[in-house]
Amino acid sequence: MKTKFLLGALAAALSAGSAFAQSAGSIVVYGGAAQISPHVESGDLTTPSLPGTKVDVKKASSFVGGITYYWTDNISIDLPISLPFKHDVVGAGAIEGVGKLGTVKSLPATLLAQYRFGEANSTIRPFVGAGLTYGYFYKPRATALLSGITGGTPSNPTTLSMKSRLGATMELGTAVNVTKDWSASLSVTKTFIKTTGSLSTGQTVETTLDPVSIKFGVGYRF
Repeated sequence: MKTKFLLGALAAALSAGSAFAQSAGSIVVYGGAAQISPHVESGDLTTPSLPGTKVDVKKASSFVGGITYYWTDNISIDLPISLPFKHDVVGAGAIEGVGKLGTVKSLPATLLAQYRFGEANSTIRPFVGAGLTYGYFYKPRATALLSGITGGTPSNPTTLSMKSRLGATMELGTAVNVTKDWSASLSVTKTFIKTTGSLSTGQTVETTLDPVSIKFGVGYRF
């Protein structure tokens, strides 16, 4: 009889604890990884250049973490924090296949408002989100190939820069409550953002990036 009572009390305690897994006032700190895949639409490099000279920006992966605050049982605010992503910039259009033109690092700063479906103690909670992303691009590095295409020389090589911009972000994901404190999540975001690439030769190229990001994280609730 005593054993049954203890087991019943333990089950009730666990059930009560799990009810607060994703409830109002909870703060979840998480860590994981993300991959950013730009969906590039490039304009032409301004003259003088070969007509149809375009660029493409390749995908990159990095470690990512963040903080999620549950304003209510269903509404949360998410602040992802990541290490830099390093992207290769390659030729496209008339110069597709020529190779790598340079590299650039990106550090996206995003703030999302999320709506989570289901109850706070649900095991699986799909969610949608929307917010803003500031795409910070830095440490661009041009290759000798880019210099050759744009008229640079070994003594005066072409350098590259990319303008940082603000864009809108949409999110779709699912969180899984593993225990009353531990959870895992998988989300996909789409950011609508453009940039302008500028060369030291005075040429520019307007580029729509519109990246899709896939993020996986494991979180702990405080």
